[in-house]
Amino acid sequence: MKVTIVGAGAVGASCAEYIAIKNFASEVVILDIIDGYAEGKAMDLMQTASLNGFDTKISGSTNDYSKTAGSDIAVITSGIPRKPGMTREELIGINAGIVKTVSQGLIEHSPNVILIVVSNPMDTMAYLVHKSTELPKNKIIGMGGALDSARFKYRLAEALECPSSDVSGMVIGGHSDTGMIPLTRFAVRNSIPISEFLSEARINEVSEATKVGGATLTKLLGTSAWYAPGAAVSSMVQAIACDEKKMFACSTLLEGEYDLNDISIGVPCIIGKNGIEKIIELDLNDAEKLKMQESAAAVKKTNGLLDV
Repeated sequence: MKVTIVGAGAVGASCAEYIAIKNFASEVVILDIIDGYAEGKAMDLMQTASLNGFDTKISGSTNDYSKTAGSDIAVITSGIPRKPGMTREELIGINAGIVKTVSQGLIEHSPNVILIVVSNPMDTMAYLVHKSTELPKNKIIGMGGALDSARFKYRLAEALECPSSDVSGMVIGGHSDTGMIPLTRFAVRNSIPISEFLSEARINEVSEATKVGGATLTKLLGTSAWYAPGAAVSSMVQAIACDEKKMFACSTLLEGEYDLNDISIGVPCIIGKNGIEKIIELDLNDAEKLKMQESAAAVKKTNGLLDV
């Protein structure tokens, strides 16, 4: 099993580290445009192999897509953050160009690859890959919902004062502060609805804290997070590599599901060796349906800035 990670920054390096430590991949290739950067990250990680007990081979390359040939799974983390004075249109235009070039380079050398898109704005970048490549829809996956759901479970465990392993919850919708929909009605602690333990006001606090999870970390760190995004990606890669048939909320192209069309947005999916193997349609109530429609409208507005 060969996995490529494009982008050797903090998120990409965390992806590589977690994948290697889990020891299910034979090879991980890290690619970056900065001369020597991916090679250095790979060497540093390989020097932990004897300490962390993994046998995965990690190598790095500067912009040489031939090194990625034969990849089963590839993760796209490349792109730039929004800078002071930069308009939303400029950010999307730059990142769209990067993601389009990267995805085409990967597919050229690995035509059967499954792509996991991490670059932001994530739902829009996943949609771009759908529109600019000929990969089947099941092989293009946007990561956001897996990360958002992990942050939701963190906040749930915090509120319930219990281990994270006790709680289950999911976030659907767009991967943005305003687009996320934490499904509090479905959240449970060991099969018992969280409403049995928490007041409505406290549940609302958990929901709002989840929505600004990324912004909260950016404010504290001065940059985007990397540990949880890396862990989210590695879990999705493992589900594909090991054919786990595991359920994640992830951004996928909808064609009528949830009454939505021609949009990539976060919904529950079964992930296995073929990528997205099944889209799960939840029986949402009227309030949840309205939130989903509003989230989709915001994503489509951003998609409208793409040149596709």
